[in-house]
Amino acid sequence: MLKQLGLWAAGVFTLACFLAMPTTAVAGADARPAAKAKSSNAAKSAARRKVRTVARPSLAQKQGLRSTEDALRLKSSAALVIDQDTDEVLYSKNAEAVLPIASITKLMTAVVVLDAGQSMDEPIKVAKVALDTPRNNRSRLRVGATLSRGELMHLALMSSENRAAYSIGAAYPGGLPELVEAMNRKAVELGMHDSHFVEPTGLSSDNRSSAHDLALLVRAAYEHPVLREYSTDSDATVPIGRRMVRFHTTNSLVRSPSWEIGLQKTGYISEAGRCLVMQAELAGRKLIMVLLDSVGRYSRIGDAERIRHWLDSLPTAQRPPEAPEAPAAVAHEPSATVTEGEGDLGRSGSDTF
Repeated sequence: MLKQLGLWAAGVFTLACFLAMPTTAVAGADARPAAKAKSSNAAKSAARRKVRTVARPSLAQKQGLRSTEDALRLKSSAALVIDQDTDEVLYSKNAEAVLPIASITKLMTAVVVLDAGQSMDEPIKVAKVALDTPRNNRSRLRVGATLSRGELMHLALMSSENRAAYSIGAAYPGGLPELVEAMNRKAVELGMHDSHFVEPTGLSSDNRSSAHDLALLVRAAYEHPVLREYSTDSDATVPIGRRMVRFHTTNSLVRSPSWEIGLQKTGYISEAGRCLVMQAELAGRKLIMVLLDSVGRYSRIGDAERIRHWLDSLPTAQRPPEAPEAPAAVAHEPSATVTEGEGDLGRSGSDTF
């Protein structure tokens, strides 16, 4: 009997010790793979964050243009403000520098398509852009969807949709090769002697121009009422398959009551930096403004505001002095670091702020 009681007590003691063991020890091999997987995922996330914080230098940066000092302390490497009616140059900074222009290219694409007299109502299938990649493809236009040429041009100018611009370019008489030839012929016709185009979207850094040349392009594009309308819309809804999809402008100034914008286009790829061209009425004058290679995500908007405040501080039609002081009270958002991930918003679907 005593022997049986001893065996029973030993069994109870063993069970109690087992139950008192830590959960991780009981889990054993099951816990180790889970912890290892969690650690691996954390390492991958950290690696992705590290990659995104590395910004590729723009061409202007490589050329040292970002270090150019100017009176208004603009963040853009090149800038030009001219009177649309008199051609008077009100402000200039590296205006002759030839740089990649990103999606500003779409303005030339639209002008050439309009020159060809193609119907805005003709249905066109959305095509995949040759420069699309799985990593960069953020387009909301489904390949194979059908929209009218007018709808595609609207999205190309307002939302900077690359598939939209590519599709209307592919539908040009003779296809993309003929379109590119027409774009370069138009550049010569407009006196844009420092400009060259290789494709219709702006994804290629080989699409290049100067602030001076782009002012000529803005003037020509402004002559088309449909381009003024499409580029300055704040949003639009179009049918994509069975769904209605809403698109928005890439230029926040379009919605601002402080701005009267007649035509605009934004652009971004890493090699070009943040770009912006506009026709706007400021200080009682119709002006053309070009900003190229702005450093940060919001800097082109800040630069436009700096120029507007400066012009508003001058008497109407007065030529700016040789060295105007930068206005102290200008609201200017801090420049965000341009990351590789952000940078290629303009490489696929559209430019965004």
